[in-house]
Amino acid sequence: MTTTTVPTKAYAAFAPSMPVMPHSIPRRTVDSRDPANTDVAIEILYCGVCHSDLHFARNEWGMTNFPVVPGHEILGRVTAVGGGVSKFKVGDLAAVGCLVDSCRSCPSCSSGEEQFCHKGPIFSYNSPDAKLDVPGAVTFGGYSERIVCDEAFTLKVPANLDPAGAAPLLCAGITTYSPLRRWGAGPGKKVGIVGLGGLGHMGVKFAKAFGAQTCLFTTSAKKAADAKRLGADHTIVSTDPAQMAAHAGTFDLIVDTVSADHDLNAYLAQLKLDGSLVLVGAPPAPQGVSVFSLLMPRRHLSGSLIGGIRQTQEMLDFCGKHNIVSDVEIIPIQKINEAYERMLKSDVKYRFVIDLASLRNG
Repeated sequence: MTTTTVPTKAYAAFAPSMPVMPHSIPRRTVDSRDPANTDVAIEILYCGVCHSDLHFARNEWGMTNFPVVPGHEILGRVTAVGGGVSKFKVGDLAAVGCLVDSCRSCPSCSSGEEQFCHKGPIFSYNSPDAKLDVPGAVTFGGYSERIVCDEAFTLKVPANLDPAGAAPLLCAGITTYSPLRRWGAGPGKKVGIVGLGGLGHMGVKFAKAFGAQTCLFTTSAKKAADAKRLGADHTIVSTDPAQMAAHAGTFDLIVDTVSADHDLNAYLAQLKLDGSLVLVGAPPAPQGVSVFSLLMPRRHLSGSLIGGIRQTQEMLDFCGKHNIVSDVEIIPIQKINEAYERMLKSDVKYRFVIDLASLRNG
């Protein structure tokens, strides 16, 4: 069956050296009469700006299919549903995160870990798009007026959450929530968060909400006041040997959100017996680890990638219960290139969010 599409306003990158600029992309339509159609059409209200967007726009990971429309922290209002949709109705708040599909049958997908799909997850942008009848078609992200996503990968948003602040939960939120939940952050546990950026500030909020003793590791003593506001019980300046020594061997879990090169051994030394250092940041170069940092005393080094759809919905519901959203600065789409440059300088507290009304009305 031929897929019907409609032209949709968007912003796209066409080459690594070019700015992100206006573009028109095809979005498939939704047939409300077809019981086999499980699509949900969403008018995008807000889309968070993730550092991954910049990496893809500038092809810094060497895997970009141009033109690329970034954006995987997507929140909006349902405008149409397929005849087979049961969880959503027109007018609902809905969200789309990093994933829009997977094989749905491999062991990872069957266990609710679609981000580790054995055949390769279908991400919100820059992934093959088999649902468009266009050779070489790729998925397009949230820097656009609207998006269409299968109901199975569309998420419900608690009505009490601020929509702009809730958008970054779809990546920054789940990226930190998932390891904190998996490694048992909670009462009686001492948890560290490395870095106070888009990810780190969410890590502090979640660790505190889980009931853990929460500590921020930062290179800047100036961040102590903000860390306390966000929920941190202590701030440790990682460049101060005395402060690091005072906490050595006392942490159950440390979640490292830093994407720049840094010394992992310094944080491994903070762990107690069977403590875990979990990496969610992605430094550009391999990071050196001393084997003895792991052997003594039996420490663990792990990584974590977002979360599956089931856990992402759990995270959103948790945020609704505890009224947790990201701290955001709202920008029009026309300022996205300026936002990228500011993001490189860490000049944002703590997540840029695009108001897509600026695209529709621009």
